[in-house]
Amino acid sequence: MQSLFSDYSLLHWTLLAIAAFFIGLSKAGLKGVDMLNVTIMAIVLGGKASTGVVLPLLCAADLMAVKYYHRHAEWKHFRKLIPWMIVGVLVGVWAGRQMDEVLFRKIMAVIIIITVIIMVYLEVRKTIIVPSNKGFVSGMGLISGFTTMIGNLAGAFANIYFLAMRMPKNNFIGTAAWVFLAINFFKLPFQIFAWHNINYTTLKIDLLLLPALFLGFVLGIRLVALIKDSHYRKFVIAMTFIGSIFIFLKR
Repeated sequence: MQSLFSDYSLLHWTLLAIAAFFIGLSKAGLKGVDMLNVTIMAIVLGGKASTGVVLPLLCAADLMAVKYYHRHAEWKHFRKLIPWMIVGVLVGVWAGRQMDEVLFRKIMAVIIIITVIIMVYLEVRKTIIVPSNKGFVSGMGLISGFTTMIGNLAGAFANIYFLAMRMPKNNFIGTAAWVFLAINFFKLPFQIFAWHNINYTTLKIDLLLLPALFLGFVLGIRLVALIKDSHYRKFVIAMTFIGSIFIFLKR
């Protein structure tokens, strides 16, 4: 364990702890801040390598989120998204080996920014039309599955989907918790056996970061309770937009 500490500077460990804290906040319901975690982890560990450290932390946080919000899930959305997300993950497993990570992140960030601008426009216009066609569901599911495998960026696209469905705050969080619990555990074997990103060393790092993750989750629960439903949509839109800017600027 001593050698593991010496592999990274105090600044690196501080950044990793902050990233784990953001994961806890996000899984507690402060959606959008998870994109800051992606950026920080990539700075310290590298883009693709960081996914092996992040995924077990996500799984641990998903378990906590499901435990707390399980009663609020809307299962019709779970059933719609999961099959398409699984297909997206499988495509990501194949494509991820030869993809230019920097170009990928920038393309995804631009797509997210454009989509968020559209969401803001609809909010201002008070448009209440909810996309219900299969193309929207399958598209969001595929791109969410693909981006979660490549760089844990699915949160932004899932946020857009749930925002478009105009779900109440707790239903939003509860449904997302079950969706990502299922999809993140589905990703584990591919990270371990196909990409070899998860190993004994990465799991030791995760173990050290668990207290920061738990602290973020507990604080996140308290903060989410203070946010009104009407303000929650605006918060998620704003944080998703800010996070996408960070992703775009990261080299």
